[in-house]
This record gives sequence, C-alpha cells and structure tokens, in this order.
Amino acid sequence: MYQQALRLKQRSRGFHLITTEITRALPELSELKTGMCQVFIRHTSAALTINENADPTVRMDFETYFNKIVPENDPDYEHNDEGPDDMPAHLKSSLLGSAVLIPVHNGKLALGTWQGIYLCEHRDAGGEREVVITAWGI
Repeated sequence: MYQQALRLKQRSRGFHLITTEITRALPELSELKTGMCQVFIRHTSAALTINENADPTVRMDFETYFNKIVPENDPDYEHNDEGPDDMPAHLKSSLLGSAVLIPVHNGKLALGTWQGIYLCEHRDAGGEREVVITAWGI
C-alpha cells in the first residue's frame, strides 16, 4: 500500500484538472499491476469528481450549473460568517463528494480516454488544498 499527501496550489473558483499532479505525486502507482487508487480532499468547501478532460467548456458549464442550483446570498442560510461563498461551497462539496476511487491497471490510473480528475474549488479564495492519495493492489 502506498500513500502520499499532496498540497495543491491555490486556484481560482471553478473546476480544475489535477490528474497529472496526482500521478506525479505517487510514482509507486507504476509498481501495481492491478489495484485501486483513492484520492481524498481534506477540506469541506472543495470537492473532487471525475469528468471530461479535453474540452474546457465542460468545466465552465459545471461552474455555471452549480452556481444556479446552489446560489450565494440565500437569506435562508444560517452559516454565513465566512462570506457569501462559504455555505454554498459546503453544499456543493457535499453534492460532489470528498473522494474519488479509480482502478489501477498495469501501473496507471484506468481512467477513460476523456476522463480526468477535477479539483472543484467552490470558494473565491479557497487557498491551497490538500489531498491524500492512497493506492493498493498487486
């Protein structure tokens, strides 16, 4: 079993591909013929998901959609101490999730041709983010 914490640089609000950063952070993946890799984000206002890795407009549309379904400045929110983007960020993160699980095949993540791992940054200034990458197998 292999595990590595990775600190991701601060990114703007939106959906960002981090697949390359994940694979570079855990070179031991190449030692696994068959296995699994979990990537877990250690934050409550950012999330992870897997989706389209080629067309950047998909990531823009994700941001548009989530802003529509979870708007800022909703007067019904009780938690608003950290600004208008904070509670919506928590809700968006819960909708998307804090981890992704990916098969490993012949030393590589077995993602589809058009799949990539997204960091979903829901805060205007979320700061650096930390993920924990754990891989296991034979």
